[in-house]
Amino acid sequence: MWGIIPAAGKGSRIQPLAFSKELLPVGSRLDSGIEHPRAVSEYLIERMISGGADKICFVISPGKSDIIEYYGRNIGPAAICYTVQQNPSGLCDAIFSALPFIPKNEEVLIGLPDTIWFPENGFKSLPDNELSFLLFPVSQPEYFDAVETDESDNVLKIHVKQNNSITNWVWGAFKMPGSILYELFDFWCERNRSDEYIGTLVNAYVKYGGRAKGIKSGESYVDVGTYNGYREALQLLYSRQES
Repeated sequence: MWGIIPAAGKGSRIQPLAFSKELLPVGSRLDSGIEHPRAVSEYLIERMISGGADKICFVISPGKSDIIEYYGRNIGPAAICYTVQQNPSGLCDAIFSALPFIPKNEEVLIGLPDTIWFPENGFKSLPDNELSFLLFPVSQPEYFDAVETDESDNVLKIHVKQNNSITNWVWGAFKMPGSILYELFDFWCERNRSDEYIGTLVNAYVKYGGRAKGIKSGESYVDVGTYNGYREALQLLYSRQES
């Protein structure tokens, strides 16, 4: 199983940093009994491995060699590779940059490397062989992509950073087989690669007969890419340690 981590963004909301935002220290980890700072992207990798990923592709920009230096060729049981998004052209372009590595018959996990969410095994709640989103309740859905579903968990519409959303459930990660990833890529190309956000692409995909599920099994979700989010992430990790 593959994991795709789009990490080509500039991180402008939390600059200035002397390193890639994906390496921002948040919390810590123990290594042979010694405590070390933990890069924020390690949380997503941990969750991907828990979800079954044994191969992970980072999509980076040309100036992010520090991510390669930090992770090298593997972390734990997962092998890591890298591909370059030459120009930051949105999430869809970043995800599809990993296509040369992905076979059609393998499942693919996708998440954002500057987020922290619980439960750690959230990917396991997503079904195989279909496009499905892991949903989390948030207090301010207008800052995220809120996912409207029906009583059978079918995605009706993704509200991309819209005010007055009718739901407070937002996607934090998603899963699909490689075959659907290629299908979405072909559909994106038919739309002249105009979709920057995965939400607008999936809305059109659903409109023309595609199917997607929204699974409401997430508990908490924090975007660490802002100063407020960084503080909220520290509070969340501390509260989890205390409970």
